[in-house]
Amino acid sequence: MARSNTQRKSTGVSIASLGKRSVGRPMVITDKILGKLEQAFAIGASDKEACFYADVNPDTLYQYQKKFPAFTERKEALKQRPILAARQKVIDDISKDVNTAKWYLERKMKNEFSLKIEQDTNITVVTPILSGMAKQKAEIDADNSED
Repeated sequence: MARSNTQRKSTGVSIASLGKRSVGRPMVITDKILGKLEQAFAIGASDKEACFYADVNPDTLYQYQKKFPAFTERKEALKQRPILAARQKVIDDISKDVNTAKWYLERKMKNEFSLKIEQDTNITVVTPILSGMAKQKAEIDADNSED
C-alpha cells in the first residue's frame, strides 16, 4: 500500500527512509488521525480515550510523541481547554447569579467565606484506666496481706 505525501509528513517518515528496513509495523498517523486525536484532547479525553476515538493504538501515539515532542506539548495544552472554558463560564456567571458568586468565594477565599469550620484538635494520650486499677488492686492486696 503506497503512502501519500500527507501520511509521510504527518508520521515524520522521509522518502529517503522508506527504503530502509525497520522492525515492526510502521507508524501511520495521518492528518485525519491527528485531527481526531486533537479533537478528543480538546474535550479533555485521556490518551486511551483519544486513541479509541481516533482508532489508533496508544503505543503508536506514544511513539509519535517520542518522534515529535512538540505534539506532546500541544496535547497537554489541548487538555486544558475544558478547564479554561469552565473557568470562563464561572466568571461570566458571577455577575448574573449570586449563588455562583458565593460558591466561587467559598472555594477561592476559604479563610473568609468557607462554610466549613476547621477545628484544631489536640489529642492527649491518657494512661489506660486498667493500669491504674491494677495499681490500686496491688495496694489493696498489700494492705490486706499486712493484716
